[in-house]
Amino acid sequence: MAIHSIHDAIHRFEESQSKIKALNYATSMLFWDASTGAPKSGADARSKSIGTMSGFLYQLTVNEQIKEDLTLLMANLESLDEIKRVSVIEAKREYDKLTKIPMDEFQAYNELVSKSAMVWEEAKEKSDFKMFEPYLEKVINMLLKFADYRGFEGHPYNLYIDDFEPGMSVDQLNVFFDTLRARVVPLLQKIMDKKREIPTDFLKKNYPKDLQDQVSRQLLSLMKFDLERGLLKESVHPFTMGVDIDDVRLTTHYYENDLASAMLSTAHEGGHAIYEQNIDRKLQQTLLATGTSNGIHESQSRLYENNFCKSHAFISYFLPYLKSVFPEQLKEVGVETFYKGLNKVEPSLIRIEADELTYSLHIMIRYEIELGLIDGTIKVSELPSVWNQKVKDYLGIVPSNDAEGVLQDVHWSEGLFGYFPTYALGSAYAAQIAHYMGKEIDIEDCLSKGDFEPLTKWLNSKVHQYGALKKPNELIELITGERLNSKYYCDYLEEKFSKVYEL
Repeated sequence: MAIHSIHDAIHRFEESQSKIKALNYATSMLFWDASTGAPKSGADARSKSIGTMSGFLYQLTVNEQIKEDLTLLMANLESLDEIKRVSVIEAKREYDKLTKIPMDEFQAYNELVSKSAMVWEEAKEKSDFKMFEPYLEKVINMLLKFADYRGFEGHPYNLYIDDFEPGMSVDQLNVFFDTLRARVVPLLQKIMDKKREIPTDFLKKNYPKDLQDQVSRQLLSLMKFDLERGLLKESVHPFTMGVDIDDVRLTTHYYENDLASAMLSTAHEGGHAIYEQNIDRKLQQTLLATGTSNGIHESQSRLYENNFCKSHAFISYFLPYLKSVFPEQLKEVGVETFYKGLNKVEPSLIRIEADELTYSLHIMIRYEIELGLIDGTIKVSELPSVWNQKVKDYLGIVPSNDAEGVLQDVHWSEGLFGYFPTYALGSAYAAQIAHYMGKEIDIEDCLSKGDFEPLTKWLNSKVHQYGALKKPNELIELITGERLNSKYYCDYLEEKFSKVYEL
């Protein structure tokens, strides 16, 4: 009887997972359409459709039958194979997250963040933090209330980092950022003291969009992204969408006076897309057919963008091709000039414009502030002054207004606390993975020939195939024999930028 019941429960569970996957696919298509050229006049109709589908999604995720089935299956995990077992554990985690918060409060919170994001937009436009302050206070108060409902161990922030990077904790992040602070800040200071001028004017010439699109497609082809099972389009903000192993879409954005922007965005999004496209087919019909975490996903985009495509070896291979496409614009530019221009370090106030070295310092600033806001050591009213001081301490520059300071990112208005650290974790995972890849493959030799096949195949085997079957900690240990270790990231930055700036 018990075996028969488990069989029935797993059948119903897989059926509901299949329906959730289908709904996710349909919702993704609406989002893709809206982001890549759908008429703005259809926004209301699209929003209503998405709202209706999110209602169906909730009903599939939370109902009495699924509650019974999950209880039975959780009690009999040892009788399930690995894929079913992990799928059930993840579904239970999602069920608990949704049901521990009272429905009316959850709806009130969604209304609040929707309004908060709109107020943030206006506040940023007017560079007026005071407008946004009461909304951010309410968002944080509700998040703290939800943390009590959901339950947590140690610091309440552990709950929110775990939403985006399962298994990560404040204790681990503190060690990680302490190492970065001790090694990256002094390195930046040395570079600034050197006062070495690196020309980048050649990157700002006129580069027609259609030819940049040709370059993007050539780059994706070299990286071994299969365009027969994927799609590249343009959008305001580049993103990747893996709706299915055989339907992975990415976007980039072309600026006629900035060659580096689209090229690096394409490499970055291509890294995400290659991950989604090479998940084991055994996971295709499950909700595990996606990346395991934000940080591991970001590691793949950072690897292709920074460690591979911004490397000296790859530039020496790729520049002749770029010159064939843009002969006039790049006529006088040599490999050394292009490489250094692409890797120029210049502290900036805006995170999304940050270079590779200073980017993680932007994340560290946000992490320290998020921690303080959640544990109450920083008051919302103090934010602009706290922000400006941290930017001065880490980057040596000071925002002149709230728009280029504390109001520059949308994340907090939408309640996305715990998200920012995964950007820095991605770069650190990338450096650690590249270090261990280098023990088995001559990475530089491959890149100097434009031969990504051994690199991508290695990542397919070590990272991509597992999808969300393994947790980030489990995966990084499987690949490297150790947990996340920021030493590799700091070593990589010191070695690379000491050479670029001849320190």
